[in-house]
Amino acid sequence: MRASNVTVRRRLFAALIVGTVLFMALIVRLGYVQIWMGTELSEKAEQLWRRDIPFEAKRGEIWDRSGVQLAYNISSPTIYAIPAQIKDMKATAAQLANMLQVTEESVFKQINVRKSSVRIQPAGRKITQEKANEIRSLELPGIIVAEDNKRYYPFGGLAAHILGFTDVYNKGLTGIELKYDKLLTGLQGSLSYLADARGGRMPDSSDEYVKPRDGMNLQLTIDNHLQSILERELDQTMVKYQANNAIAIMMDPNNGEILAMGSRPGFDPGHFRDFPKESYDRNLPIWMTYEPGSTFKIITLAAALEEKKVNLTEPFYDPGSIEVAGARLRCWKRGGHGSETFLQVVENSCNPGFVVMGQRLGKDTLFNYISNFGFGRKTGIDLNGEENGIMFKPSKVGPVELATTSFGQGVSVTPIQQITAVSAAINGGKLFKPHVAKGWYSPESGDLVETVKPELVRQVISESTSKQVRETLESVVANGTGRNAFIEGYRVGGKTGTAQKVINGRYSANEHIVSFIGFAPADDPKVVVYAAVDNPQGIQFGGLIAAPMVKKIMEDALHYMNVPARKDQLERKYVYGDTKTVQVPSLIGMSITDIYEDLNSDFLLAKSGVGQYVVNQVPKAGVKVEQGSTIRIYLSDTAPPPGS
Repeated sequence: MRASNVTVRRRLFAALIVGTVLFMALIVRLGYVQIWMGTELSEKAEQLWRRDIPFEAKRGEIWDRSGVQLAYNISSPTIYAIPAQIKDMKATAAQLANMLQVTEESVFKQINVRKSSVRIQPAGRKITQEKANEIRSLELPGIIVAEDNKRYYPFGGLAAHILGFTDVYNKGLTGIELKYDKLLTGLQGSLSYLADARGGRMPDSSDEYVKPRDGMNLQLTIDNHLQSILERELDQTMVKYQANNAIAIMMDPNNGEILAMGSRPGFDPGHFRDFPKESYDRNLPIWMTYEPGSTFKIITLAAALEEKKVNLTEPFYDPGSIEVAGARLRCWKRGGHGSETFLQVVENSCNPGFVVMGQRLGKDTLFNYISNFGFGRKTGIDLNGEENGIMFKPSKVGPVELATTSFGQGVSVTPIQQITAVSAAINGGKLFKPHVAKGWYSPESGDLVETVKPELVRQVISESTSKQVRETLESVVANGTGRNAFIEGYRVGGKTGTAQKVINGRYSANEHIVSFIGFAPADDPKVVVYAAVDNPQGIQFGGLIAAPMVKKIMEDALHYMNVPARKDQLERKYVYGDTKTVQVPSLIGMSITDIYEDLNSDFLLAKSGVGQYVVNQVPKAGVKVEQGSTIRIYLSDTAPPPGS
């Protein structure tokens, strides 16, 4: 049946309408793609064609508290190859191999691959600028010298355990380098080009350079000079006593800032692979745990004074031991100290006296103070690898455990816990979170971006109790076991510690960890120093080994920090074997005859010049020196005028 003309016309009209609609939709779609999405699609196409050569950002610098650079970057270019753009593989490999002093085969194998770009390694990574300029001058097609940098530690092993180190890709692996890796790293830049399907450079295309964004610069609380003082004493201690290891920390007790911290054995972060693994992967001041011994008695003392469980003038008798629940706990001094006050209990580090303090406090109270001082948990210092230490579980604490804990046996602490807790005991009772980061600076402007503020954890004891603790520990240095830390002209407080090491579950009779913690000035502490020496050879007592070590560190630190001397210093008590300190007399104006008649046997004389009269002397009059020291006198035939 044939369709009518009307039907045909209707069908044609409908087809025309549909075709028109489809055509308009196509035009709209093309317009949308070309106009609305054109820029986006062009960018996506360019991204597919573009090949990037990375340009590493400079890792942020690390400074000491005065702005001295402790870690920074030095330019170290890296060689990249774009295989598709290399015209003669063998010739290029030969020339590069000659420049990099490697085999031609190794270079050829790296560049003869189907990749957009490859890094020539290891010989082509972090090369010198001179070598980079030589390779650039060859103008080899497909070979690019990209900017790179490597980490440099100008002071070698100084503060190595704090700084840590990076890998060959400048990624932090330990220490501050790891803790703040993201902020130090920055953002990578690139040099990019347009490539065709084969990887070759598109004709008439231009390269695009995206500048890398350098990492933030970090200022530490560490002082470069104080760190060198501390590490000098660590080195000398290791040489003198041939110990297993030695640890020292210096802190500002008023805000938790670490001024210096180190341990031995050490390492050089720029060449850490040249050292045993245990030298660089263990930061002993925050990682090592051990029984603290008598330095822990400061906590028992602070708690007993705060709870008014002891009066320092109260008498006590020490027969040499004390019996607790059938166990006999002995004093370090055979035969004991006899009649003494509780102040002398602290001065003499008398174990039975501290057992009594612990018993008066009771288990719950003593262990509550131990917890509040921060023991048994991490301090939160901004370094990785910190340990918790080990405390008795309350359910496991009986009379003997209470007694031994009171004098620092049976518990395990870290050095950073010990110095943080003692800082709270002597700074007015405030427990601060220790930290080594001080501030962040912009690499572009050099402006301070963020300051790391001191973080108060809690108030542990009162200011009045803290004052009593300071005065008592000052008496320990002047009159007790800490005499070897006495510094002429400064008020010094401190406490010795000698703890038996636990080996295979038993206390060793021959191996000890000896320690001392000291602070100064005792009336207004500016610095606190903790030192511990593991298994020194010879006589193993904290007062004989660690106390002199801390004294030397503190003495140099106080002078460097311009801390004024004190006139109201406690006089040191001398015992047999101590070297006395005596005051230098004025010899200027005296004749040689007068000197030999009047000068006592406290000094030796050394002469400079010719004549009968003394016109100058070193040391000057009034200075206190060790008995037996030499006074150098300068002679002339003419007597100096009176009062000169």
